[in-house]
Amino acid sequence: MAFFIARIRRLNMAEKKSLYLIALVPEVELRSRIRTLKEEMKHRFGASHALKSPAHITLQMPFRRPDSFESVLNEAMESFALGQSCFELPLNGFDCFPPRVLFVKVAHQEEVIELHRQLQNTLEEELRLSKQERGSRFHPHMTIATRDLTEEAFLEAWPEFARRPFNAVFPVKSLFLLKHNGKAWEVWREFPFQGVDPSAASR
Repeated sequence: MAFFIARIRRLNMAEKKSLYLIALVPEVELRSRIRTLKEEMKHRFGASHALKSPAHITLQMPFRRPDSFESVLNEAMESFALGQSCFELPLNGFDCFPPRVLFVKVAHQEEVIELHRQLQNTLEEELRLSKQERGSRFHPHMTIATRDLTEEAFLEAWPEFARRPFNAVFPVKSLFLLKHNGKAWEVWREFPFQGVDPSAASR
């Protein structure tokens, strides 16, 4: 019996694992505006890492699971999303996490914080993500530069962006599963909230 248990464990360890991320992704027009900001950060300040993902607000930081887990993940996310109501997130100006991250600031965060709290319960109870995988902090934001923004470039960019206006409204009506392809993040699945037509959800 011990032999078979050990073999199963080896097979599980050998199974390919993919990297996933759960997020809110804005509609095309706002995605385009955020991408323009990311392109500006690349050309003016040499920071291109943020271009490896579409504009998004992270609800669950990256985690690895076997590909066979994906059907369970999809089912849980679909069920969770159908229990959620649509809401709007105002975006207003910029903020930062010194000394490497610049982002578009989310105003009136109460509804997205509550969405995150409910999602964390689902991830823990239904999908068995550990406390370490789920993380302990949540600060909703939409990144335009990260990681490869040098401290010198940050000190140059931030005073300008601190004064720079940016205003938009982000209609939140779906949850998104992103999957890493080895080079960048791709939108893998969309899970519309209750009452949302799936064919028009992300337009």
